[in-house]
Amino acid sequence: MTKIIGLTGGIGSGKTTVAKQFEALGVPVYIADSEAKKIMDLPDTIQLIRNEFGNSIFEDDILNREKLAKIVFENPEKLQKLNGIIHPLVKNHFLQWFQKNKNADFVIRETAILFESGSYKDCDKIISVVAPLETRIERVVKRDDSDYESVMKRVQNQWTDEMRTAKSDYIIENINLENTINQVNILYKELKDM
Repeated sequence: MTKIIGLTGGIGSGKTTVAKQFEALGVPVYIADSEAKKIMDLPDTIQLIRNEFGNSIFEDDILNREKLAKIVFENPEKLQKLNGIIHPLVKNHFLQWFQKNKNADFVIRETAILFESGSYKDCDKIISVVAPLETRIERVVKRDDSDYESVMKRVQNQWTDEMRTAKSDYIIENINLENTINQVNILYKELKDM
């Protein structure tokens, strides 16, 4: 039976780098964040978001993600409401995707909030990607062209590395790319033989 391997880590830890390496090894990978963005653009989802957050986050009938992000990352209750709309839809989408990939030895389910969303309960094993906080913040500031303060707000809305690693089966330290690739290759062999 196909195993579901959860892949998580804080913002800027390098989850996508690790996911791409697994993908290069032929493992089907589900990137929850990318799929959530697509789901957020669906007319039914837009309507649910509009009903919950009002018209102020729309410009010319198009969702302004920056305005929405500012609202939810400054208010945990609002973040919970948005997650309450998006998470069930992403979970459903994942289950459909999983059916199409159920002949693989294992699949990777990559999501930043694996524990926070409760998705970890559906996983057979969990991998946490870690990196020093300052390194993570630098990566995100550079990647998203954002500022230190807004990245820190996102970090504060996520579990700490210590909380994640305490509940994980495997830890990948993503500081140096070559070393990260080696760790993935070793883990790939172990997971294939599971």
